[in-house]
Amino acid sequence: MRAKWLIPFIYIVFLLLPIYWLINMSLKTNSEILSVFSLWPQNLTFANYRVIFTDASWYSGYINSMIYVSINVVISVTFALPAAYAFSRYSFVGDKHLFFWLLTNRMAPPAVFALPFFQLYSSIGLFDTHIAVAIAHCLFNLPLAVWILEGFMSGIPKEIDETAFVDGYSWPRFFIKIFIPNIASGIGVTAFFCFMFSWVELLLARTLTAVNAKPISAIMTRTVSASGLDWGVLAAAGVLTIVPGALVIYFVRNHIAKGFALGRV
Repeated sequence: MRAKWLIPFIYIVFLLLPIYWLINMSLKTNSEILSVFSLWPQNLTFANYRVIFTDASWYSGYINSMIYVSINVVISVTFALPAAYAFSRYSFVGDKHLFFWLLTNRMAPPAVFALPFFQLYSSIGLFDTHIAVAIAHCLFNLPLAVWILEGFMSGIPKEIDETAFVDGYSWPRFFIKIFIPNIASGIGVTAFFCFMFSWVELLLARTLTAVNAKPISAIMTRTVSASGLDWGVLAAAGVLTIVPGALVIYFVRNHIAKGFALGRV
């Protein structure tokens, strides 16, 4: 019986060790990090977190990231809902080919689109704006959102649509009041995956921003001073970067579990 739980226990410890070590480093000074190996801080300090919350170049990065991530999630889910409904309810010429083409966009690496987006946004004045990064991320999140939502919508019987229309519902009223509540779990799962991709994506976010909309991921890659890397501040920033994702997972955990159960995720 003990052997049965030993492997899962080792696996969980293996997963949590990097997170614990990150928290451990964030509570140490640079000198302690570089000179002493210890499982916990010998001289506990919160100075690294104080730098994050008092230095505008740091906390503005978190604000910028939250802004463009929120915009991206709203755009992706809003446009994916009618598109997924069309794929799940109607058959038209080239529907399977179009659906596959959407997924191929998701398969492409962000590096392929970094230069075209940079040139395009520089030409039209969108460079270094939140909406620029949000729209760029839609290229990857929209296909994923359509794919996930289409799976949830296909599980809803078409008789619900027909009954609502017989009862006199217009399509917008039916879609908002009847259909969307039935796929609430799918919307939660979709929003979660869109959030996570946009939150952790670095290349496009760094390429398309300079000062005004620079995200925390870009700031973390440029933290070099005359004395070298500020390891403690970087660790503190890493810990605070994990928090939003953990909160999102907590609030949509039931929807994610249902998504896995339905087999689309």
